[in-house]
Amino acid sequence: MDTKPWTVKYQPKTVSDIQGQDKAVSQLLNYVKNYSDKKKRAALLYGPPGSGKTSSIYAVANELKHEVIEVNASDTRNKSSIKEKLGPAILQRSLFAESKLILVDEIDGLAGRKDRGGVAELAKLLKKSTFPIIMTANDPWDKKLSSIRNKAEMIEFSGLNYKSVQSILRKIVEEENIKYDKMALASLARRAGGDLRGAVSDLQTLTQTDKKLTKEEVDELSGRKQKETIFNALKRVFKTTKSEVARGAFDDVDEDVDEIILWIDENLPKEYKNPLDLAKAYNNLSTADVYRGRIRRRQHWRFLVYIYDLLTAGIALSKKKKYIGFTNYSRTRRILKIWQYNRKQGQKRSIAQKIAEKTHTSEKRVIQDTYPYIQIIF
Repeated sequence: MDTKPWTVKYQPKTVSDIQGQDKAVSQLLNYVKNYSDKKKRAALLYGPPGSGKTSSIYAVANELKHEVIEVNASDTRNKSSIKEKLGPAILQRSLFAESKLILVDEIDGLAGRKDRGGVAELAKLLKKSTFPIIMTANDPWDKKLSSIRNKAEMIEFSGLNYKSVQSILRKIVEEENIKYDKMALASLARRAGGDLRGAVSDLQTLTQTDKKLTKEEVDELSGRKQKETIFNALKRVFKTTKSEVARGAFDDVDEDVDEIILWIDENLPKEYKNPLDLAKAYNNLSTADVYRGRIRRRQHWRFLVYIYDLLTAGIALSKKKKYIGFTNYSRTRRILKIWQYNRKQGQKRSIAQKIAEKTHTSEKRVIQDTYPYIQIIF
């Protein structure tokens, strides 16, 4: 029985095996081929988990007959360990291949609290390398990584659309002679959220005993799916210009549509710097709010589909191009302001009610005529 993980067994062997990342893979291949002419001595591949960053590096290396020397940055946070592991690798020639490239995986792990000079040392070593250094990160925009970003060619890997994921899953089930429900396969691809590695792992888990994939099993797995954070969902919408990447961003967020609208409203000006982009985005947000009002008044729940399209694809496509750089998203302050206002109004009404009882007049008249003087006195 073959116990090899399918993520390894079906890992792309050549560039032509990679699906859904044509632009990124072309950039990477060009960078490695023409490394001697490049001013920047490293490349930084960034994008969500399971988008094919590491697999693409190995596929390119395999095609060009390069040896891969891999270092995981999360395991080498301090200056001495970075120097010890990377120092010899960047200078010594490969003994087993025509050339080599150095893979530094998960460099965003260097930006944690335990970093002891690892980032600075890596930035220094990038200048000395005589071989391509390819780094990967899920989120490269941490301020601590700026010295590395400045020395690297940035290559973005977007989250895979579900059709690409579905196509790859279909090849695997057919290769493994698995009986499958087409709806189940499509559902598994959709729920992956662009994470191909996660989808392949789930497929192996669901089919390894009875060689069968059913919709019920996929639905049960979906019920156990971890909740996405609102910050990652906002990043997914704000940092793309592709509708297929943005759609579904809030599907697994533990926030209702009212709160999502407030989160977007609070953070849009931080992300969209072009006034025209911002105006278009707020227009879509306003339209979503109109539909929300119709649901409340008339119970037209079918409008919920339009709301989520406007809040995801609508916001994403409002900008002409992606805004590069880190944005610190913050919790909406409007809920706090509403609470403070309601509390203040409650105190006002309470005082007005007591005065109205003693003066035999209405609360409204007290608030209009008497309360302003009470504020001055007290």
